[in-house]
Amino acid sequence: MDHKEHFKFSTGVVAYPIFFVLVIWLVFWSEVRFGYNFSKYGIYPQTLKGLRGVLFSPLIHGDLKHIYHNTIPLFVLSMALFYFYRHIAWKVILFGILLSGFITWCIARPSYHIGASGLIYVLVSFTFFKGVFAKHYRLIALSLLVVFLYGSMIWYTLPIEKGISWEGHLAGLITGLLFALFFRKEIAKPKKYVWEEAHYNEDDDPFLKHFDENGNFIESTDEEEQKEAFINYNYKKKPED
Repeated sequence: MDHKEHFKFSTGVVAYPIFFVLVIWLVFWSEVRFGYNFSKYGIYPQTLKGLRGVLFSPLIHGDLKHIYHNTIPLFVLSMALFYFYRHIAWKVILFGILLSGFITWCIARPSYHIGASGLIYVLVSFTFFKGVFAKHYRLIALSLLVVFLYGSMIWYTLPIEKGISWEGHLAGLITGLLFALFFRKEIAKPKKYVWEEAHYNEDDDPFLKHFDENGNFIESTDEEEQKEAFINYNYKKKPED
């Protein structure tokens, strides 16, 4: 990756998550500033009109506490997604919104379901299961970090608290798992070193030829090699006074 590509990649990793956060806050500010109520544009299950919420619900939040609790996870998880899975990041986000929203529309209670938490559960689930399936130490470490930071979110996929769309959370969790399975070919594979290759032969390794069977270093008897290893120090004597 050259400097241009690296700069573009680094910019995308931070810029897109910031853009997502700015959009949801801009929508929330518009509601407060102009007295709008966009809740009616959320997902309303099993109604044709309620299908529009599949697209709009991630942008709509009920109050300051609601949007605040969604802001940090959305930023952190989307940044991790663009850093580790940049080739499929947009697919995960866009199709994640559509599929999790549609599942919510199918299974949820007759009420308006709003907020970016469905997408957040997609990202949590996808990141965790993708790292587990990858068997790559960096991605497994990311999975463990996600569990450490957001593992308690699993409880909110159950109807334990009134006023919370546990159906949307459950839909996001299922969607993330499905995507982790579907995009398995996109998993980064660990780098293999030369000695891990099947065709590798220790007898042909130029470095190991310098050691005997007991691991002792063998001095080279090759005159040409000794000449190359000989070092001449050139210096100029300081003139005597």
